[in-house]
Amino acid sequence: MTNLSTTYLGLNLKNPLVASASPISKKLDKAKRLEEAGIAAVVMYSLFEEQIIHESLELDHFLTRGTDSFAEALTYLPDNGVYSLSPEKYLDNLSALKKGLNIPVIASLNGVSKGGWTRYAKHIEEAGADALELNLYYLPTDPNLASQDVEAAQIDLVAEVRASIHIPLAVKLSPFVTSLPNFARRLVEAGANGLVLFNRFYQPDFDLDELDIIHSLDLSTSAEMRLPLRWVSILYGRINADFALTSGVHTAADVLKSMMAGARVAMTASNLLHNGEQAVAPILNGLETWMKEHEYESIQQMQGSMSQKNVREPAAFERANYMKVLGSWRDLP
Repeated sequence: MTNLSTTYLGLNLKNPLVASASPISKKLDKAKRLEEAGIAAVVMYSLFEEQIIHESLELDHFLTRGTDSFAEALTYLPDNGVYSLSPEKYLDNLSALKKGLNIPVIASLNGVSKGGWTRYAKHIEEAGADALELNLYYLPTDPNLASQDVEAAQIDLVAEVRASIHIPLAVKLSPFVTSLPNFARRLVEAGANGLVLFNRFYQPDFDLDELDIIHSLDLSTSAEMRLPLRWVSILYGRINADFALTSGVHTAADVLKSMMAGARVAMTASNLLHNGEQAVAPILNGLETWMKEHEYESIQQMQGSMSQKNVREPAAFERANYMKVLGSWRDLP
């Protein structure tokens, strides 16, 4: 019998398909339907550092109204109502998911700086989360800010969150790091049990008629998974952490590739947002069918089999492959 089970962050999962952070997890009934369809775990939508800070400053405003101690920093944060759910509501939703689901629920914190807001990591643990995913979604725009300073601040943040909780901690990071293997190693040394590759930066566009900025959400395609696929393949066996591959996971083939690269789980959101729970069964059925046809008895049997350390041509993941790909091009007649 084909064994689809895997482990991630010390959690025993019935298969490697995990729902990554998305609005789907805001509704228990939607998360329940995903569970019934076969999803192995759910990552909640993110609670942002700005939301926590905003709530704290708003409370301070009412406590000190009529004095000269109004927090000037409040003017740099979003107006009340920009974020749909408060930190306390997030914890309530987390508790509801834990009570209503039988699969693991992984909470998500999105932040970039050390500070009092990180106490919510402890609150998340107390609310019942099986693990915490810390999303280091940050875009440096200051030309005076050195890359080593950005990385050092993020390492310190991971260490602070790790010190406040006992549940497993995963870090979701960006590919835009000068030396990703070194940064990954330092994250693990700071306390990360797992690494999620990668978060997606949403790019603004211009409206040429209104001369305004357009904020739109473009769902991923399978082609986007090549970047995390490459880096999971390179880091597997070199960094002592569980890897989750996300961005572009849509099909059974995408999950299989993720496992062969060395990931413990493949996380999907765009497919679920577009197709709902109906997307789950075709992936799991396709996964099992392929494994039977190719005589794989378990997921563990294939994990890391196509990583850089295990393939016949390790240079295919490096600069040499760039030259090979260019050399393979032929002009059209």
